[in-house]
Amino acid sequence: MAELQALLFDVDGTLADTERDGHRVAFNMAFEQAGLDWHWNEALYGELLAVTGGKERIRYFLEKFHTDFEKPDNFDDFVKGLHQAKTDFYTQLLSEGKIPLRTGVERLIQEARDAGLRLAVVTTTTPANVTALLTHTLGEDSESWFEVIAAGDIVPAKKPAPDIYHWALEQMSLAPEEAIAFEDSLNGILSSSAAQVPTIVTINDYTKDDDFSKADLVLDHMGEPDQPFQVLSGDAFGHQHLNLELVRALSKSGR
Repeated sequence: MAELQALLFDVDGTLADTERDGHRVAFNMAFEQAGLDWHWNEALYGELLAVTGGKERIRYFLEKFHTDFEKPDNFDDFVKGLHQAKTDFYTQLLSEGKIPLRTGVERLIQEARDAGLRLAVVTTTTPANVTALLTHTLGEDSESWFEVIAAGDIVPAKKPAPDIYHWALEQMSLAPEEAIAFEDSLNGILSSSAAQVPTIVTINDYTKDDDFSKADLVLDHMGEPDQPFQVLSGDAFGHQHLNLELVRALSKSGR
């Protein structure tokens, strides 16, 4: 029987509540800087999250919600420029300590490192965003803790396609059953489950009503010894916070 070797982490919404108070705010700052009167409130941004990828999200916004916008001739460069400005503002917000890690994340990562498990990031956000989040929350050298950073446009088809998980597993020479994924959204669980990777979901305000029937365990957060999680579906085997013992138990039960 294959043993658990690696933990594969999504970023936005999983490691930190980056969407509402990070990316959304940074997008609005970029729009204002560009002289655009666009503003993505929390409700609208929730709808835009149906699309993965920042540049794709801008395009979707214009196609569905702002159809009268006159696109410039250099539209691709326009979108790339907006997205780059948004990334810069997002990094600024992180450096100001405005986007902390979610409950239990740092503890679980440190447990995995101490146990010699391999770590990877599997996300649709840009590599720059990954670097910014890790360095400003876990420390300057924390990116080196992750053997693979599967991020951004490294594969053509983003989540919910399984391509990013296939790529990460290939880079690490792992079978799906030798890893476990951590996700927070419908697109995430569709991606990981299609790649046949067992998955633990921690919901957030934007994803709490998503269909997570394909997940092995669904929690409100990872929890701490003095801050128990709430089990929304699945078996936590009597645990009240997510630790390696529970992760390993879930990995075995999924095989």
